[in-house]
Amino acid sequence: MLFERIESEGLAHYSYLVGDQREAVVIDPRRDCGIYIDMAARAGYRIVAILETHRNEDYAIGSVELAARLEGQLSTPQAIDIWHADAALDYQYGAPTQDGQTWQIGRLRLTALLTPGHTPGHMSYLLTDTDKNPWVVFTGDALFAGDVGRVDLLGKERMPEMAEMLYDTLFNKLLPLGDHVIVCPAHGPGSVCGSAIAERVWTTIGLERRHNRKLQHTSKDAFLANVPRILERPPYFRRIEQLNLEGAPVLGSLPVPPPIKPRHFAGQALEGIVLDTRMELAFTSAHVPSALSTWQGGLASFAGWFLPYDRPLLLVTPQEDPRGAVRTLIRLGYDNIAGTLAGGMLGWHTAGLESQRIPTLTTHELCAQLDAGQTPWILDIRSAEELAGEGEIVDAHHIHVTQLPHHLADIPRDREISIFCGSGLRSTLAASYLQREGWDAVKVVLGGTKGWNSTACPLEL
Repeated sequence: MLFERIESEGLAHYSYLVGDQREAVVIDPRRDCGIYIDMAARAGYRIVAILETHRNEDYAIGSVELAARLEGQLSTPQAIDIWHADAALDYQYGAPTQDGQTWQIGRLRLTALLTPGHTPGHMSYLLTDTDKNPWVVFTGDALFAGDVGRVDLLGKERMPEMAEMLYDTLFNKLLPLGDHVIVCPAHGPGSVCGSAIAERVWTTIGLERRHNRKLQHTSKDAFLANVPRILERPPYFRRIEQLNLEGAPVLGSLPVPPPIKPRHFAGQALEGIVLDTRMELAFTSAHVPSALSTWQGGLASFAGWFLPYDRPLLLVTPQEDPRGAVRTLIRLGYDNIAGTLAGGMLGWHTAGLESQRIPTLTTHELCAQLDAGQTPWILDIRSAEELAGEGEIVDAHHIHVTQLPHHLADIPRDREISIFCGSGLRSTLAASYLQREGWDAVKVVLGGTKGWNSTACPLEL
């Protein structure tokens, strides 16, 4: 028997490879899909079908890519079946899954369960074991560890309708499967697809029934009054929704952007976007003019808020190794990666090209300014949840980092701006964005809340 969960860092995306007696299926594959082929081959299995739980919004699904690669490896022509959910949508690939449809995988059986709410045609898949007992349910974005699917993606006006669907899904379809059934969702903690996903590596129907706060609202009225929320919707979601109906273009393998000599890189940067994935100290010390800073670990969370799809991307990466950045970008549907800076910033400087920097100060230094009675203009870019849990800086100006493009008019250009977050990483992103937009006097505050020690201006909960 084969059962693997594949985790995609950054996006907190979970996909699954399940099989028995040398046949396997993949559920919700990512676009850089070689991992499924390699895992199956090592175990001696053949992937025979690809199943999707819903039309995803946060990453480009890899069904078309995976099918193309598998079909290319066969000695005789044979199509790999792709089954998508949300049958009412205009998919350009695969076939729609029907409620109750089954797949026999060796001694195992998968049964499709229509579980709407997150999307109107959302599907879950119930796996029964070799003795035909319900064993695992792949819930997509309907039920997570500690959370349930968001119901706001079709707009505020349809939230009540979607929430009613989700209530029925949870309480009349998923919870009755039995407390022993293992829940395998499509996302873990950190995903934008849920606001409170728990750090339970594995969970069950019983654990969720007991510990999932949103499932404590057992009456429909209480559920509808307390669970639906408008959450942030990154602008890249629209592009991903389109890609996931058309089928993202087949890459064949992970792209390798060519190295570009510094002077040519500078010329191409005039038409494109320079994305620098180095850490904050390296970026603030020196960077290509107008570059946007998004450290590697934050790329999946923040690139979709700031990067357009209609301009080529030029990368500056640590050790000139772009593979991690490229992998994340193609998961987000950014295929137009023109190249990387040959020689990195060392090559840039030895070519005699001008660079920019961003001044920094530590939280200790900022606290000392406040304790001395100075009044710096502090831009706090933490989330509302962070402010509530960690405390607020008195008289700071709060704009969540993802909302900066919509609030530029609220930030003065004639003052020095000290940008504060939990560590300095997001502050560097925000400072680079403001610098691109013409702000000359921005500073990154290093250290975040853990380094805060002002006596005159303590953090207030």
